Amino acid sequence: MEAPLLDALTADPPAAAVPWLGEAREAALDALRRDGLPDTRVEAWKYTSLRALAQRRLLRDDASAASRPIGAHVLEGIDAQALRMVFVNGRYRADLSQLPDAEGLSLRSLADTLAHDPDAARGAFVQRDGGIAEAFARLNTATAVDGAILRVAAGVQIPAPLEIVWIGAPAEADLAWHARVLIELGAGASLAVVERHVAEAAHAHLGNLLVRCVVGAGATLAWSTLQDAAPGSSLIRRSEATLAEAAQLHLHTLEAGAQFVRHDLAVDLAGDRARLVSRGVFALRGRQHADTHLDVRHLARDTTCDLVWRGVADERSRGVFHGAITIAPGADGSDAQLSNKNLLLSPNAEIDTQPVLEIHADEVKAAHGATVGQLDERALFYLRSRGIPAEDARMLLTQAFCAAVFAEVEPAPLRERLLARLGGPDGALAS
Repeated sequence: MEAPLLDALTADPPAAAVPWLGEAREAALDALRRDGLPDTRVEAWKYTSLRALAQRRLLRDDASAASRPIGAHVLEGIDAQALRMVFVNGRYRADLSQLPDAEGLSLRSLADTLAHDPDAARGAFVQRDGGIAEAFARLNTATAVDGAILRVAAGVQIPAPLEIVWIGAPAEADLAWHARVLIELGAGASLAVVERHVAEAAHAHLGNLLVRCVVGAGATLAWSTLQDAAPGSSLIRRSEATLAEAAQLHLHTLEAGAQFVRHDLAVDLAGDRARLVSRGVFALRGRQHADTHLDVRHLARDTTCDLVWRGVADERSRGVFHGAITIAPGADGSDAQLSNKNLLLSPNAEIDTQPVLEIHADEVKAAHGATVGQLDERALFYLRSRGIPAEDARMLLTQAFCAAVFAEVEPAPLRERLLARLGGPDGALAS
């Protein structure tokens, strides 16, 4: 695929502070130049075309990100007690962040770490290369200069949530920002992370974010994402997690914003009794396109994954969901469950769902299911017969369909925020 986007973003790669980073950047650039971006003949991108995005010419960085004014409304609703790291167009903003001292917790920007202690950032650049399907991860490796390095010491319980806020703000021209996050939890540690994508005002930027999580033995990471980026923007994310023995990862995701969204979530249950619980919703309308790819690998004994995702598409939007679970040889005792249910609210909307289950071990429990349908006419009739207008009845049923996914989210204020973004006059499901 011809890609002016790649030409613009890789023409002048950032300098590397240390040899290992230079080698990683060069290898990523070589792979990008050799393979380019995937087209729909690549199985992982079968339902998502990059042709329009690939033809854009975007700036790679926002020179004014460090001083760009941000309205107070953008940060409304954040817990006053929460730790907070704020990024504007991919650049860390200390003036908007809130990082009080917390024993056993280390929070640093990637740019600061690369400048003063580059070897401490090395873990952020460790990843498996999945070939052309992960072209944007390669682009991130080649060009990312900022992000976050988060570490929690063994046995430390962080009571306050950490909010990582990604703000898209208008710039002199459309740009692409690239950022990278490393989250490491020591054995027995616990941390709650809330990832938010918001817009200061309308823009058409491309965000490219890669997050890598390493969850130590017996540690627990609760990770919630509220994606409410600007309606004209594009957002491509790759999230990777490795769970050690008896580690737990609880994921909750709401995809409501941006025009074009791709999220690859790859989780390795690498230690015995590791557990993943994932709940997600995409709520689309207009011409929004959202593509979610889950890749969960059971690599050890008695591991568990419990995945429940729901999708709603209205008007001319399109949703894609691919849920792959692999139970590797020797991963006996694994328990894998995947459910994906979807609603089409318009004859012009489309949802493609692909559950995949591969089992290479004995004595396992595994099940998957996927549906695409419409609202229950009998339930609509019942509500109408009770005097509820048709549009209100339709909204109530759609909200209930999605809200069930977030019933277990803690703390309660976060659950209420997610539900509020779904409902209400300006919610993702509003007509």
